[in-house]
Amino acid sequence: MRETKNIILCGVGGQGTILTSKVLSNCLMKAGYDVKMSEVHGMAQRGGSVTTQVRFGDYVHSPIMGKGSADILVAFEKMEALRYLDMIKPEGKVILNDYEIASSTVLAGEEEYSSLILEEVTNAANASVLNACKIAGNIGNVKAMNIVLLGCLVKFMNLGELDWDTAIRENVKPSLVDLNIKAFYAGLGAVSN
Repeated sequence: MRETKNIILCGVGGQGTILTSKVLSNCLMKAGYDVKMSEVHGMAQRGGSVTTQVRFGDYVHSPIMGKGSADILVAFEKMEALRYLDMIKPEGKVILNDYEIASSTVLAGEEEYSSLILEEVTNAANASVLNACKIAGNIGNVKAMNIVLLGCLVKFMNLGELDWDTAIRENVKPSLVDLNIKAFYAGLGAVSN
């Protein structure tokens, strides 16, 4: 029996968090897992906090996980990593994109974006930090950083044998398939277990 695994993906609206969760969920379902996914959108489509929870195993009772139960937290943006750190298990893993998007309060000058976020996250959790934006830019488009992060997640979850190419083809625009497949493999190769 395969135990239920819990993944939380968090970012800012427009970063592709939901698309990434859909590719992940669809591939896992086709591989025979029971999969539940939930999503929460922030105050705005673009710029608000977005989280998704993906749970998979032989049988998953609920799409929602509690605090302290995520095996892996994938943070598309640094501040969002800090916001959702309490979701991971003590032995959980954080995949942290070294990428910064200023919130509306930062843009309004009401607060500063902390320069210590990376340090805070890496001190609090087992974190792998990478610059998915740079990796995606090197293959042709920074907007593919979400699929770079998916490749990293797949590597950490030891799920590389699943049919990710088909999952990407079925969930992204045809004109972006090749770019996203390259982004996936770039992410897969960007980290080591």
